[in-house]
Amino acid sequence: MANPLEQFDIHPAAPLNIAGIDASLTNAGIFMLITSAAVAFFVLAGTRRSSLVPGRWQLMVELSYEFIAGMVKENIGQKGRAYVPFIFTLFMFVLAGNLIGMLPYAFTVTSHLAVTFAFAGLVFLGTIVIGFINHGARFLTLFVPKDTPPLLLILILPIELISFVSRPITHSVRLFANMTAGHILLKVFAGFVVSLLLAGGFLSSISVLPAVMIIMLNALELLVAVVQAYVFALLACVYLNDAVNLEH
Repeated sequence: MANPLEQFDIHPAAPLNIAGIDASLTNAGIFMLITSAAVAFFVLAGTRRSSLVPGRWQLMVELSYEFIAGMVKENIGQKGRAYVPFIFTLFMFVLAGNLIGMLPYAFTVTSHLAVTFAFAGLVFLGTIVIGFINHGARFLTLFVPKDTPPLLLILILPIELISFVSRPITHSVRLFANMTAGHILLKVFAGFVVSLLLAGGFLSSISVLPAVMIIMLNALELLVAVVQAYVFALLACVYLNDAVNLEH
């Protein structure tokens, strides 16, 4: 049975060394470019010939954008309209990366912590910068819940600070863990089916059961791919809300 972790290995596709620095294009980099191109093609092709009565493709793009715009408005309010393009781009890239990773022989870029942490770190740093731009030093009151007794501040302040600093970790690990676990499970069950078929006889006859299970797991993984993209974008909205609408 093939090692289910081999699908996450990163290999150089175009070796390149610049001043002693390995700048090789890897399989992960190639699929990041493919994911970016897929998102760009989906949006640009759907809006290239916009009409009052949208076609199917234009309708899909508009529904996707309106869905994200509604999520941003619900979680940030009217002030969040400026961040809709960013959240939309983030959502579409994660969603496309999740879905492309389900294709045979494809590489799932969102199954690597370095990728998800980069996005989560961008949201985290953006929250801090936007918070100080909008509120100045008053942004620090985010760590002090309203009407907190002074004696409790010694306990509450470290908890709030740790909770805030851990955001990029929990934000990135959630997506990484779900995508990695799902693909490992699919690979393991696929290995079972192949092993039973190669065994022949009675074992090959019962291989239909794991095969049905794989179909069900693929359907579940498809749902997880969409839900995790939504959750990732939703958490980005929640974190940006602290920077835009300071409630302290």
